[in-house]
Amino acid sequence: MATRGKKYREAVKLVDKTGVYQPGEAIALAKKAAFAGFDETVELHLRMGVDPRSADQQVRGIALLPNGLGKQIRVLVFAQAEGARLAHEAEADYVGGDELAKKIEDGWLDFDVSIATPDMMGKVGKLGKILGRRGLMPNPKSGTVVATDDLPRAIADARKGRVEFRLDRTAIIHVPIGKASFDEAKLLENLTALIEAVLRAKPSGAKGQYIKGASLSTSMGPGIKLDLRSTMALSLSSL
Repeated sequence: MATRGKKYREAVKLVDKTGVYQPGEAIALAKKAAFAGFDETVELHLRMGVDPRSADQQVRGIALLPNGLGKQIRVLVFAQAEGARLAHEAEADYVGGDELAKKIEDGWLDFDVSIATPDMMGKVGKLGKILGRRGLMPNPKSGTVVATDDLPRAIADARKGRVEFRLDRTAIIHVPIGKASFDEAKLLENLTALIEAVLRAKPSGAKGQYIKGASLSTSMGPGIKLDLRSTMALSLSSL
C-alpha cells in the first residue's frame, strides 16, 4: 500500500476519527485540513439507507447552491428558432443544433452543462454514448430538458451552481458543495441547500433510516464525520 505524504499525515492529526462534528465545526476543520497547492473542492458524502438495486429506492435530484461552486459554468443549449433566440438572450455560451452535435461527435466537449428543448432530443439522443458517460446528457429528471419558455430560467439555474446528485452502486452520494477558499458561512449555506434537496428527494420505497451517515472532505484531505442529527436539521430559513 502506498505511503501517504507528510502533509496528508499532518492533516489527519487535526481530525478526531472517533468523534463527530457539528456542520459548522466540520467546515472550519475541512478548510484547515486542506493542504494541496490548489483550491481544493469541499465534498459531502452521504451513506444512504436505501437499496440501490431497487427501482423504487433510487435517490436522484438537483440542488441549487446559493453560493455556486467557485467556477464559471459553461452552458450549451440545443435549441432552434425561438428557443435559440431566448438562449442567446440569456447568455448561454453555446447555442445550436446540428452543428453543435457534429462538433461533439468530433470530440469537442468544452462545456459543463447541456440543456435541450424537447424538440431537439431526436438529435441529442444520438449523442447519448458520448454525453452520458460524462454526465452531460440532457435529462428531464435533472431539469435539463425544458420547454422553450423555461430556457432562461434553466440557464440561470445552471449559472447559480446547480449540482446533480444521485445514488451510486454502494448506496453513497458524493457531491461538491464549494471550494476550500469559500467563507465558512457560504459553505454552510451550500451544505444546507444540498441537504434540503436530498431530503426532498426521498423515494417512496425508502424504509427505515433514510440517511445513515454523513461526512465532509476536501479533494485531498481526510474525511470528517458529521453529527447526523444536527446535519439533518439544517434549514436555510434558520441561517
